[in-house]
Amino acid sequence: RVMALSGWVCVVTGASRGIGRGIALQLSEAGATVYITGRQERTLKHTAAEVKERGGNCVPVVCDSTKDEDIEQLFERLKREQNGRLDILVNNAYAGVQEIFENMGKKFWETDPVIWDSINNTGLRGHYFFSVYASRLMVAQGRGLIVTISSMGGLRYLFNVPYGVGKAACDRLAADMAVELQRRGVVSVSLWPGAVQTELVSQFILNKETPDGVDSKLRDVFANGETTEVSGKCIVSLAKDKKLMSLTGKVLLTCDLARRYGIQDIDGRIVADYTSFKFLLAQVPYLSWLSYVVPSFLRLPRFMLTLANSRF
Repeated sequence: RVMALSGWVCVVTGASRGIGRGIALQLSEAGATVYITGRQERTLKHTAAEVKERGGNCVPVVCDSTKDEDIEQLFERLKREQNGRLDILVNNAYAGVQEIFENMGKKFWETDPVIWDSINNTGLRGHYFFSVYASRLMVAQGRGLIVTISSMGGLRYLFNVPYGVGKAACDRLAADMAVELQRRGVVSVSLWPGAVQTELVSQFILNKETPDGVDSKLRDVFANGETTEVSGKCIVSLAKDKKLMSLTGKVLLTCDLARRYGIQDIDGRIVADYTSFKFLLAQVPYLSWLSYVVPSFLRLPRFMLTLANSRF
């Protein structure tokens, strides 16, 4: 097989499960040495073992994204072990999924305000800290790619207030870092996966533990969602794109990248396109019949996404 990223060094935060695990598997399968972070040594070792089974090279590092000294120590280790080389940082660590599902249907004033910290200390503050240290290495070498995992919640209301604020901030973080990094050869993008069948989503949405606040439409969307490795496949293809710098600062959708690079899911399925009129019409009960006659190549123009959610 072709080892597209042979010799590359990557860091994926929050990679003991979920999307981070899927990204680590794909990066290592492409030949990269992947440093994976998480709070639990046991779950990190599970991912590392899976990487090894596929013939990849993985370095599990117990690192809490809310602890500044943990982050600093990881980058000191990279300097020692990799001579300061870092090609890709994936900001993925996230700690608020359980709290989100446990508080489904509650308004922000009915929820314990510490949910803000659960969602945004790891998933936003941590991303900034990792990006600072990663950028110091990347700027010194004149190249690099920073991918910040975000979601549609950055554009419109989704789940709860802290979630949307955090995701909008992730998108802005990626865009503003790109402004300052562009002339140094370093690319910064935000990546929106579709509905992803992570372990926690399967637990809270796709089985009998589903809370009352989760509607059947959401369950159907996740039931047909992408696996955790689609994001990893997208990042591998992005990393090797000769025109990568033209994408810096942008919000990228996995469904768009799958089409751009000819990516299928690991089980051979086509990656669902949430911006196709076919998909969107299927979500509206009295218009769903139209989804059978509308061609799949007709998609919502991206500028309409921002117009529809304009606050001016």
